[in-house]
Amino acid sequence: MKKVLLALSAIIGMSSSVMAQEVIDDVVDIETSNVKLEVITPAEPVNESQQEIKERKKRISELNDDVAYAKAVNSMKRGYFVVVADYIQFGHAGFRDYNIDRNSNFVLVQGEDGIIQFALLNGSPGVNGLGGRTDKGTVYNKRIKYEKNGDVHLQYEMSSRSMTSRVYVDVTVYHNSNQACVSVWGNYDMTFYGELLPYRDKEHRNK
Repeated sequence: MKKVLLALSAIIGMSSSVMAQEVIDDVVDIETSNVKLEVITPAEPVNESQQEIKERKKRISELNDDVAYAKAVNSMKRGYFVVVADYIQFGHAGFRDYNIDRNSNFVLVQGEDGIIQFALLNGSPGVNGLGGRTDKGTVYNKRIKYEKNGDVHLQYEMSSRSMTSRVYVDVTVYHNSNQACVSVWGNYDMTFYGELLPYRDKEHRNK
């Protein structure tokens, strides 16, 4: 099973507009390991008041969110990303499982190739031997939709020999963050909640 990792370094210290523009044109290479988001911040200024410290930390946090959002949307548009799940939900209002491994529960898009995988730590081997199932297939009929509040949707369909029917997928990135939810329905009905990260595996890096 393929594990996913993001090693992201963003240097804080320039305006958010300039940073966002550089992010849009950036290509992030990903290796294979645990997911890690690392933000490098400058040394703290001296002789700050408590209010100034609070405001500075707020600005840094907002800039970090803007950078993560820009990278997430850019990777959606390019069609090379992964959503690693913090928790998953079965059905529209069904059981939620928070006791999962992020590396084993994800939705991956690599151009026209896609993977949907979940693995539950419930002692059952499941279809994929990890307590769930792994579906690899072809991604098509991609559509991007922009909401007025800044949320961005990527909708697509995926077909696979391992599925009895095609599945419909709606990936939503929430405004000013890289937090996302992925709704999957058709062959089965479930939702992944987590981070959307730029990802391009070795097989697709030259495409």
